[in-house]
Amino acid sequence: MSTDLAALAATHRPYEPEECAELARRAAELVDIGELPRSGPGGYVLLWSDEHSIAWLNTWWEARDTGFHDHDGSAVGVHVLAGRVSNEGLPIGGTRRVGIYGAGESFSFPGTGIHRMDHEAGAITIHVYSPPLRGIGHYEVVDGFLRRTPGSPDEASPPSPGLREALGVR
Repeated sequence: MSTDLAALAATHRPYEPEECAELARRAAELVDIGELPRSGPGGYVLLWSDEHSIAWLNTWWEARDTGFHDHDGSAVGVHVLAGRVSNEGLPIGGTRRVGIYGAGESFSFPGTGIHRMDHEAGAITIHVYSPPLRGIGHYEVVDGFLRRTPGSPDEASPPSPGLREALGVR
């Protein structure tokens, strides 16, 4: 981790969701995306990890749907450096609300939420989680019921085809 990134993340308390997004935006200013290797499906680079937050630079050379998941109580802020991504909370009894974000835009999501992200091929994002991720819950419809399956924070979140179908997501 660079000294600049470590100093950027220094705090004495967990961040609110909007603060995570601002921190991701500020971290993006210190990243040269022209230097990133562009092979395979993409990857993850740890930018920092401390008592109150963890940040990842994510490259999405191939399109990827994260499926519906939670962050086990960690808020997230995302900044898009290149390409486009969408973010959708899990709607219950209401209309779908999908935010679409391009290069230079940021958004956040509370630690209590369930959401999915869709990354277009070529997207580059920074994600800041606070407190640091302890786990991820993956959601899917199984035998007509919503099921949460716990996962490791360093494990990719699988798509949720049954849940997407139940919600009418194409």
